[in-house]
Amino acid sequence: MPSPKFDLGQIVATPGALEALESAGQNPTEFLTRHVAGDWGELDQEDQQANDDALQSGARLLSAYRLTDDTKLWIITEADRSSTCILLPSEY
Repeated sequence: MPSPKFDLGQIVATPGALEALESAGQNPTEFLTRHVAGDWGELDQEDQQANDDALQSGARLLSAYRLTDDTKLWIITEADRSSTCILLPSEY
């Protein structure tokens, strides 16, 4: 398991994200592990670079993944690293 690149803080999830994960039969840990390791998922190069820069500057971090049923899932870690939220883009 790769070492974490930042703190996740308190981990929370929206009801929609939890429902989508359950429906797809997937565990949020899979995506949190990728997020904290710097695997930003399905972001374009510009957004990936913004995240890489945010690791140094302390800005917000966003990752985007797809569940096995093609539902898009976002993970956002706040700039102060106090919390990380798993949500659907429609819940933002």
